[in-house]
Order: sequence, then structure tokens, then C-alpha cells
Amino acid sequence: MGRVIAWIGITAIVVMVIAAEIVLRRWFGFGNPLLYVADERIGYVLAPNQEVRRFGNRILINHYSMRGEAIAQKRPPQTLRLLLLGDSIANGGWWTAQTDTISALLQQQLTSSIHATTTSNTVEVLNASANSWGPRNELAYLQIYGCFESQALILLLNTDDLFATTPTSVQVGRDRNYPAQRPPFAIAELIGRYMLPPVAIPELEAVRAEGGDRIGKNLEAIRQIHTYITQQGGTMIVVLTPLLRELVGPGSREYEIKARDRLTTFTQNHRIAYLDMLPLLNAHDNPKELYRDHIHFNFQGNQFITQQVIVHWLDSAIATLH
Repeated sequence: MGRVIAWIGITAIVVMVIAAEIVLRRWFGFGNPLLYVADERIGYVLAPNQEVRRFGNRILINHYSMRGEAIAQKRPPQTLRLLLLGDSIANGGWWTAQTDTISALLQQQLTSSIHATTTSNTVEVLNASANSWGPRNELAYLQIYGCFESQALILLLNTDDLFATTPTSVQVGRDRNYPAQRPPFAIAELIGRYMLPPVAIPELEAVRAEGGDRIGKNLEAIRQIHTYITQQGGTMIVVLTPLLRELVGPGSREYEIKARDRLTTFTQNHRIAYLDMLPLLNAHDNPKELYRDHIHFNFQGNQFITQQVIVHWLDSAIATLH
């Protein structure tokens, strides 16, 4: 009798584990995370040619490690092509459906209004981005992959990006947020991601301790991005989004204010179009409702950013694009 009860218990446990594995895979997308590839110059990119679903959100990564559908390397005739370059805010992450990213919203809105202002029949907004990229990662991506004949480049930054460190790949395959291969089971990913403490990476701590004028290095990267797209015959804007605490309290810290001032002066001196989202978000009735956490935006926030970029820059910039 005891053996029967034991076998029943073991069977029940096995059935529950299998059921949990199926639910985690089918409903939440565990076991199939977005994978990363180390790159000597960029630091890392999303592994090309991926399609996953996480928490019901479809995520597509094309051949050029962009978030989006497959594209031709050369711009098709009569096509208005924009390149959105940025970090997790531009990328959208696992919490944003493919159609709800800033690049997708820009493409949707421009497609519906483009015929009145240009001879282009098609609009493409490319999305080259990855979590925690800074200006130096973004410059390296542009230097390696090019701008895909884009007529305009939107460099989307947040306050933290002004202090970003030099590109590194040490976290790929070691940090749970940058997996290089799929876990054997969905349950294993759930445990590793949410139940175990993160693994310390001493080399990463050394990178984060980078000294010198980080802001200056990142401004130089922005200058080189602007030079590159200008030489390709395109135009560019820098869009800076604030952290939530800069809006609802306690406000921007002194070193952040100084960094923002440096960026403002820099863009003025180099005649780079610049859109600071801080005053625009401050004018919103409830900016907190546009954020999903302290730095990233939800769908409504992505809509807000999209609209501000169009109103404050793209509407006038499109007239100069060919």
C-alpha cells in the first residue's frame, strides 16, 4: 500500500511539473528568451533572426539584429526610411508588443499622413537597439552595419545614457538578462531569473567603474553619429527622455542637471536638432501614467514620445527628405 501511495505521489509531482512547463512555455514564453551575441566593437547585439513571444508579446529580431521585420539593406525606391537608434526604451523589451514600439508607432502614423508631404509611397522606421546600449554602442553599430540608406536618424537617449560606459560583452551568457543560449526547461529559466540571486561578474564591475569624462566621451560619440548620417545625406535629431523621479520627485540630481546642460550646449554648438522630453512630460497632467517603471515607458508613453517627435521635428524635417 505504501508503494502505491508513493507512486501516486511521484506521478502527481511529474504531472504538475509537466503542466507547469507547458503553461510557462505557452502562456508566458519562458524557455525561449531573446538571445544575445557578443560583438568586439558594439559589445553585444540581439542574435539575428529571432521570433519569440514573452508574456503574450510578439518580438521579432531581423537579420541585422534590429527589432522588426526583415528589411532590404538598400532603401527601396519611393521609400521614406528612418533609423531609430537607442537602448531598451527604443527596443521596447519583452514588455512591449511589436506593434506598440516607438518605431512601429512612428511608421503607422507617418504612413497615414506621408502622402500629403512627400512623393514617397512607403515608410519604414528601422529599430536598431538593445538593452543598456549607450552612445558608444550605438556609434559602433552604425560604423559596422551602416544606416541602410536612411534619410533621417532618431537617436533616442535617456538621462542615464549620458553616463554610459564603454561597450563590453562580458555579460553575454553570464548575466541572466543577456542569455547566449536557451535554457533546457522553462522552469529552469523561471528559477534562474526570479528565484536565484544574480551572478557577480567582476569584469563588469570594473567596466562600470570607468573613470574620466564619461559625458564627454558619449558626447563625442553623438558627434560622430551626427557626422556619419550627415555625410550620408541624412538628417538627425537627439531625443532625451528623463527618469520618472526627475518628473515626480525628488527631481534631477545636480550631476544630471549639469550633464543635461552640457548636452544642450553641445547640440547647439554642433547644430544638431535636439528634443528634451523633460519639459514636455512635465506639462503632462499625469506623467507617471506614461511610465511602466522608473525609466521605461508603457504603450501610452510610447504614443506620447512618438507624437512629440513628429510635431517638434519630423513634420518639418520630412519636407527636406528625398
